[in-house]
Amino acid sequence: MTADAVRPPVPPFTRETAIEKVRLAEDGWNSRDPRTVALAYSEDSRWRNRAEFVTGREAIVGFLSRKWDRELDYRLIKELWAHDGHRIAVRFAYEWHDDSGHWYRSYGNENWEFGGDGLMHTRHACINDVPIQESDRLYHWPLGRRPDDHPGLTDLGL
Repeated sequence: MTADAVRPPVPPFTRETAIEKVRLAEDGWNSRDPRTVALAYSEDSRWRNRAEFVTGREAIVGFLSRKWDRELDYRLIKELWAHDGHRIAVRFAYEWHDDSGHWYRSYGNENWEFGGDGLMHTRHACINDVPIQESDRLYHWPLGRRPDDHPGLTDLGL
């Protein structure tokens, strides 16, 4: 797996470039393509995702493959919380169901750290799953990228 030498936008982040980086991450994760998503991370990227620790792109691909095999009809919204230099803090919520048809909304926060190349070197994620009824779902766009006119987290009251 190879990546471009630079993945814009790169640090130091302004509010505008941090928002752009967050949206690019959201779009990537909504693709549910583990190999493509992994290219946003450095070869030796380190993650803490819930209680799981992942290091390196190939491990990220494996992690995301397992995730999207069990989190079906996954749709995600991310929102910038804060930024400073080469770090971005994000809050997010995503909706999904398991293979029994039980729906969940997963809420969380992520802290990201980037190298000068714009690749994410560190990702710390805290996530909580809340069971919801299918009728309580708020994300109804077709699978893939969230439409530009779809409300974000703040607009949805999340």
